[in-house]
Amino acid sequence: MGGSGNRLDGREYQVWRAFHRMHDQLSLALNQHLQRDAGISEPDFQVLAALAEAPRQALRSRELREELQWEKSRLAHQIRRMEQRGLVVRDECLEDGRAATVRITDAGLTSVRAAAQAHAAMVRELFFDALTPTQLDAFDEAGAAVIERLRQRCPVEAPRPGEWA
Repeated sequence: MGGSGNRLDGREYQVWRAFHRMHDQLSLALNQHLQRDAGISEPDFQVLAALAEAPRQALRSRELREELQWEKSRLAHQIRRMEQRGLVVRDECLEDGRAATVRITDAGLTSVRAAAQAHAAMVRELFFDALTPTQLDAFDEAGAAVIERLRQRCPVEAPRPGEWA
């Protein structure tokens, strides 16, 4: 696929735009659902879920950034907003005084637990229920191929194996 130099052909452009529309509309719908039903945003949910699943429910900022595949400034702004709402706290890292550890609070844990089941149901309804098993396999295979290409061409930015979504 894609032998036409630096330009996308009509089919490639159509698929690329469809991918972006799907991503944007799905993100918007999930964000609105989380805001309405749990009072948190999708980025809040991503941070809280990562911290809730982490050992001691805390991660160094760098580890959290790598887990989420976010830029440093995006994470810093997100954590600051979440701290102001009492969902997370930043602690000094005992192993490295220059680093910060982000820890989920009881309020953050309550929020993510309250949102998790409804969020999963919405993901199933809007994404998985729209795909046949064959489409799901193809989607998984396509995602893995793109992630492998990213790993080869942009190794610092690519997610770890099995984490392409």
